[in-house]
Amino acid sequence: MSKAKHHLAVFPGSFDPVTFGHLDVIARGRRLFDELVVAVGHHPGKESLFSPEDRVEMVRALVRDMVADEPGLAAVRVEAFSGLTVDFARSLGATALLRGIRNLSDLQYEVQYAVTNREVAGLETAFVVAGQSFAYTSSSLIKQIAAMGQDLEKGLESMCPPSVIRAIAEKKTQGHPVLDKLASAGTIGGEE
Repeated sequence: MSKAKHHLAVFPGSFDPVTFGHLDVIARGRRLFDELVVAVGHHPGKESLFSPEDRVEMVRALVRDMVADEPGLAAVRVEAFSGLTVDFARSLGATALLRGIRNLSDLQYEVQYAVTNREVAGLETAFVVAGQSFAYTSSSLIKQIAAMGQDLEKGLESMCPPSVIRAIAEKKTQGHPVLDKLASAGTIGGEE
């Protein structure tokens, strides 16, 4: 009798910052796979609000709480990576990538990558559709609201956890080039 295959999925993203939508995908991924790796990507050419190390620590703290609340589900590791997602996933022996879909434009964008990843790397992509409350949440929108808004807690409470709001507020108080650039642009809207 052959041993059942261990299904490890990688959920890649910038998580800059981590949102309730990201946490929803992680929670649902724990029900679909034997193990889940949350892959916090670092793109050297892209300016981030939080360092890769800070993003990894934020996600780890939130995942730790999630795992403690539901210990019987799949284990979750949080790791930083740079380079191609498929290379990182293959290095871990992943059987799939996990992606969240908020709307049709997300689906269109993600399907292109899913087909390429399957053909080039032999890696399948599993999609989970976001709950209605996360359909318009994005890290980009959170940063725009933070740059423009005064009451961050009220403006962001439906989009990200209190610990993340506090970290964003600290960046805003200290002044940060990402928030300053968004504030000088003076508009809110867009997707990540």
